[in-house]
Amino acid sequence: MQPERRSFIRDTEENRREALIAATQALVAEGGPQAATVRAIAARAGVTPGLIRHYFGSKDELTRAAYTALVDGMTDKGADALAGVGADPGERLAAFVAASLRPPVVDARAVGLWAGYLHQVQQDAALLAQHERSYLRYRDQLQALIADLDRPDVTTAQLRQEAIACNAVLDGLWLEGSVLPRGFEPGELVRIGLRSISAILGADLTRHTTFIPELHTTPGKAQA
Repeated sequence: MQPERRSFIRDTEENRREALIAATQALVAEGGPQAATVRAIAARAGVTPGLIRHYFGSKDELTRAAYTALVDGMTDKGADALAGVGADPGERLAAFVAASLRPPVVDARAVGLWAGYLHQVQQDAALLAQHERSYLRYRDQLQALIADLDRPDVTTAQLRQEAIACNAVLDGLWLEGSVLPRGFEPGELVRIGLRSISAILGADLTRHTTFIPELHTTPGKAQA
């Protein structure tokens, strides 16, 4: 089957950059990093191959931009969720956790794309550095939300360790929920996440659920 191709079009620089990033992500998700050749990326994005160097300098830079867009995009979804809640620290943390454990963050294509980059992260020092920056961006936001909880005498070192532990729980649930979406009832990942984070922090986040619609859906039978 021939890969999907966009018609060659005139467009703004921002749109062309986004199209190249989206094309790179789609190819990596479909066939791994080896599928994202310069020619294939250009054809999928509907541009000439020379524009990759024009906009990104090299294919490696485009690869890093595509990876950054993936991981930072997931962090941004959590930040976006905070705009829909009030100032209560527990409610804000619960909203961030819930956003991290529902679509579009929980997504089979996203986890496939992330997995496709893992080998490259270890082989490319610049990509590894970007991975670290993106990881810390998410973890630091999580730590700031944890720090806002009313828990006297919690040290900075403890906050850091709690953020690492909570991040690990969310990563694991995100991975399982993305790979096996039919294995969980509606809202089950969010429920597990809130209970687990509550246990780590000694703070009950499960009472902050009135704004989380999937927690008020009658659960059905999970499908294996």
